Amino acid sequence: MGWDEARSEQLGLWVPVLAVLLLEACQAHPIPDSSPLLQFGGQVRQRYLYTDDAQETEAHLEIRADGTVVGAARRSPESLLELKALKPGVIQILGVKTSRFLCQGPDGTLYGSLHFDPVACSFRELLLEDGYNIYHSETLGLPLRLPAHNSPYRDLAPRGPARFLPLPGLLPVPPDPPGILGPEPPDVGSSDPLSMVGPSQGRSPSYAS
Repeated sequence: MGWDEARSEQLGLWVPVLAVLLLEACQAHPIPDSSPLLQFGGQVRQRYLYTDDAQETEAHLEIRADGTVVGAARRSPESLLELKALKPGVIQILGVKTSRFLCQGPDGTLYGSLHFDPVACSFRELLLEDGYNIYHSETLGLPLRLPAHNSPYRDLAPRGPARFLPLPGLLPVPPDPPGILGPEPPDVGSSDPLSMVGPSQGRSPSYAS
């Protein structure tokens, strides 16, 4: 056997080994928390939880400073919530303004607590195809529903889960205060269009009403 043939045979033996090494090196690995749908540990989202199930009007889940949980027709600082993943499919819900955790009692009553209790304040999150979510107490298995209007302490256990639509956590832009007018356009027909010398004495017909 010649030198060239022996060398070719040795190289041929290394080809499968190199192929295996390259395959392992190029194998893709998932990036933790790369998608909000994965809900793995440490992921934090700021959302408004909107629901229209069995409500007289549209409602956003609101955790108030006194610990009561109600449905508010409009978004407010008290309805801005922080959803943090505890483990896959399980989250905690915190009121951003009140720093109270959303919790649920054995009778289904919702309340806001200043201290996190894994038994009462952990919720299993299920994503639906239409973009809505439903939530259950991880420990108690009770569905998450807003209380009836003006009754934050109603027994909610016999009822099914409400569908909540997580809305991006952006407060509506407040309107400009009354009486403050924007600057007028420059008077291009004046010798001092930027009013740098003194008050403008005339107004261009281009801006006349």
